[in-house]
Amino acid sequence: MENQTVNPILLEVFKNRFSSIAEEMGVTLTRTAFSPNIKERRDLSCAVFDASGDMIAQAAHIPVHLGSMPMSVKAAIEHGELKPGDMIMVNDPFKGGTHLPDITIVAPVFTAGNDSPVFYVANRAHHADVGGMTSGSMPLSTSIFQEGIIIPAVRIVREGEIDQELMRLILNNVRTPAEREGDFSAQIMANITGTRRLEELLAKYGLEMVQFYAEALNDYSERVLRATISEIPDGTYAFSDCLDGDGVDCTDVEISATVTVEGDSATLDFTKSADQVSGSVNAVRAITVSCVLYVFRCLVHREIPTNAGCLRPITVLTREGSVLDAKAPAAVAGGNVETSQRIVDVVLGALAQAKGDFALRIPAASQGTMNNVAIGGIDERTSTPFAYYETLAGGTGASASRGGESAVHSHMTNTLNTPVEAMEYAYPFRVTEYSVRPQTGGRGKHNGGNGLVREIELLSSCEMTVLSERRVAGPYGLHGGDAGVPGKNLICRKGGSVEECPGKFHATLHTGDRVRIETPGGGGYGSK
Repeated sequence: MENQTVNPILLEVFKNRFSSIAEEMGVTLTRTAFSPNIKERRDLSCAVFDASGDMIAQAAHIPVHLGSMPMSVKAAIEHGELKPGDMIMVNDPFKGGTHLPDITIVAPVFTAGNDSPVFYVANRAHHADVGGMTSGSMPLSTSIFQEGIIIPAVRIVREGEIDQELMRLILNNVRTPAEREGDFSAQIMANITGTRRLEELLAKYGLEMVQFYAEALNDYSERVLRATISEIPDGTYAFSDCLDGDGVDCTDVEISATVTVEGDSATLDFTKSADQVSGSVNAVRAITVSCVLYVFRCLVHREIPTNAGCLRPITVLTREGSVLDAKAPAAVAGGNVETSQRIVDVVLGALAQAKGDFALRIPAASQGTMNNVAIGGIDERTSTPFAYYETLAGGTGASASRGGESAVHSHMTNTLNTPVEAMEYAYPFRVTEYSVRPQTGGRGKHNGGNGLVREIELLSSCEMTVLSERRVAGPYGLHGGDAGVPGKNLICRKGGSVEECPGKFHATLHTGDRVRIETPGGGGYGSK
């Protein structure tokens, strides 16, 4: 549609059509998934992509997937010629993934008269176990080979038929194969839903118009992002913070960001961050890009699609071999969940130094961790294996206008809390306490939100791994506000002893033992 003018009404129509396709894919996935982590917590993302693998629209799912899913789609495109009904599966963090439990399935969309895909749909879901050295596949690892099965871009569905040999290979390398197979089927059905809806859209408007407005939406998002960046005073702003440690041998792992704003563009330089470490807090570059996209998308006060256009005004500089651009075979299980949160903290901390009214839009630090808890073993009631995974909510940072929220997920996670009833039904657990953790938000003119307490009694012997942060220093406050209270990890043994554990640990639990996770509060804002 060369030289055609964008119709603003049709632009809004297509914005909502593309977004609704991704949203419907998400509904299909959550309603048909087997694992509580997907169907209850909604630890998933769905999106629509153009023929080159650039994102057109994503549903309001997981922010840490924002900048990384396009890389998975591009890995699928590079895999080779795709036919109608084919689907590609991938989880390799060094080839478009984030960490191994996040498995992406990509499907091409064809239209009459085209031998090559004209669009793609994809979804990513966090699987509660993908093998590896500990249940839940979030170990205190020193190599990616300890974290689970690594899936390069492979054709899991061929012309509408699941490759059963490949599926058996994957299922034979996980602890809960029946649950995994059910979740894979749900992901496949979500893509089928997405391809059908795109085919309907193409049938109604034609390929030329749909592609025209897909690109127009990218241009629109770019214009809005540039206008938003223009509101930031020109200058260079630097900030750094540290991870508690890598869980193996390093402490105070520095994450550093320098943000340079010039007109309507921004450059973020992370090259001064620490070298990659032995433990699993290393992040691949895709995660760092996702964090940057998330922060700048949050600055926009208009309803725009999250797509490739959002990144056009932004340059992200990383150093290969650093903790924010790790090289294989680095351990990366915690980079997606813990390091991502710290990246957000340092970018917001840098932007908070801008002068004028813009700085008032930046909140204090939120809890800065996802509090990953993975528990697995054999359910002694049924003699069947189980694998539980959950991230726990905490306090959000206060802002210039209000206090922080309590006991909610923040920043790079957008999941829900697992209901007590769902946990006790699916696992050999008894939830003995689930409450807001009082007085843990940082004090200030506006107080940070409070963390929460989740205490679980084990009804079967099992192993547990926890990856958490902000156990040493609490989330920072801004403009005179106090830091939030750090979190705590406790094991309460059946005999009465209590063990305080570090932020990252692995332990063997027995029937009657209790694990108690107390999550951090958010930072306060302004002087009291």
